[in-house]
Amino acid sequence: MNPQAKLIFTISLLLGTTITISSNHWIMAWAGLEINTLAILPLISKSHHPRAIEAATKYFLVQATASTLLLFSSMTNAWYTGQWDITQLTHPTSCLILTSAIAMKLGLVPFHFWFPEVLQGAPLTTGLLLATVMKFPPITLFFLTSHSLNPTLLTCMAILSAALGGWMGLNQTQIRKILAFSSIAHLGWMTIIISFDPKLTLLNFYIYSLMTAATFLALNSIKALKLTTLMTTWTKTPSLNAMLFLTLLSLAGLPPLTGFLPKWLIIQELTKQSMAPAATVISLLSLLGLFFYLRLAYCTTITLPPHTTNHMKQWHTNKPTHITIAILTTLSTMLLPISPLIYPLS
Repeated sequence: MNPQAKLIFTISLLLGTTITISSNHWIMAWAGLEINTLAILPLISKSHHPRAIEAATKYFLVQATASTLLLFSSMTNAWYTGQWDITQLTHPTSCLILTSAIAMKLGLVPFHFWFPEVLQGAPLTTGLLLATVMKFPPITLFFLTSHSLNPTLLTCMAILSAALGGWMGLNQTQIRKILAFSSIAHLGWMTIIISFDPKLTLLNFYIYSLMTAATFLALNSIKALKLTTLMTTWTKTPSLNAMLFLTLLSLAGLPPLTGFLPKWLIIQELTKQSMAPAATVISLLSLLGLFFYLRLAYCTTITLPPHTTNHMKQWHTNKPTHITIAILTTLSTMLLPISPLIYPLS
């Protein structure tokens, strides 16, 4: 892709995200989401492969439907209450439609079907944007309207997301699809707590973005797209593979690592809100996710003799990217001891 075009699309992404997260009016938030959608489409389809074109088409159709629902929800609320302010969403029908629209934008169950397919068709760097940056504006709208949304509905969607995200990732061999189902499961954890402590949702999203960025950049550096390719990458970059192993265990939420922090705080808050059964169920469902993360981690550190797999031999390393990966993996694995400092900051 032309560097000038890539710069324009990247600036448009930043602009769209900034407009949505800083707006008070529903029309401005909708406009920001539309700019975001239009800016990411060329980045998804830049390889001109039929699967990439298919992914871009699916993404466009789903996001256009979600934006329409969001606009319809805000107009219904304005019709009944005369308010266009995002925080003044009070009409029950508007709240229900908005929940559906944001669930579609994020890829929450039952609107999750598009996300694994789109991530599988996009390059790894674009996949990173789809899994992190593109989810920030809808999460912000969730945050701003959390007091108006139905907690029971959100809890049901969250538990279903955690269940399906873990269950459907078990049998996958494509790394991008595994990370897509991982994202759906993490969204379940973010959604279950948003009605009770919205700041915890944002903290979970920030830490999830950190760990996902480290994973995607490491995979992009070693050019691994399938589990079979991942098994032979230890000969190219053994130290990077070791750090990828720790980052994947952090994504799974194992205790000594950063990924355990949001899960710990969410379970604690749910117990305080007399929702111990929901906390128990979502904790047990996270074991499904742990299984496929352990599969990935096992494939990362296994020492198979090199054989003829279709992966790129990497003789020259890209220094700036490796510094970024080093910083991200360090943060993804070692933030738990300073958790008393992190939580007040969120």
